[in-house]
Amino acid sequence: MTVLPPELTAAAEAALAANRALGRKIALCESCTGGLVSAALTSIPGSSDVFEVGFVTYSNEIKRKVVGVDRDILETFGAVSIATAWAMAQGALDRSDADIAVAITGIAGPDGGTEKKPVGTVVFARAVRGSDPEDVIADTKLFPNEGRDSIRLQAALVALELLMPGATP
Repeated sequence: MTVLPPELTAAAEAALAANRALGRKIALCESCTGGLVSAALTSIPGSSDVFEVGFVTYSNEIKRKVVGVDRDILETFGAVSIATAWAMAQGALDRSDADIAVAITGIAGPDGGTEKKPVGTVVFARAVRGSDPEDVIADTKLFPNEGRDSIRLQAALVALELLMPGATP
């Protein structure tokens, strides 16, 4: 029995298999998903040969302390921004031996949204070890505001897709 939605488990299995085939290790840096992507990956038996670490950096202070997001980035662009997501992904790589890292930061609601960043705004970034750090692989998505759990699930599914070889945001 699994407590996770079947589509999430299936996406996690696919991401693990694809990265296992390439001999890649995975790191995650999650904010609005609160560890949901890491939970999905670790729900699969044998995931430890691919999944290395998951950072849950919910507060700005922890984003700074744990994965090294610069205070100026947070103050200038905010926690829900491509700059912050990119710094989170790079920080996860820098603080692990993973080959690929995906970061997720967003507003799952029901509160916290603004006119410019409404509830459902989620930003993703992917960093690959050995690639040019100037090649930012990041995207912002606006999910329908169908509730906190729905937004978190959709964000987790996108993050798992970004772990697939050749995926683009």
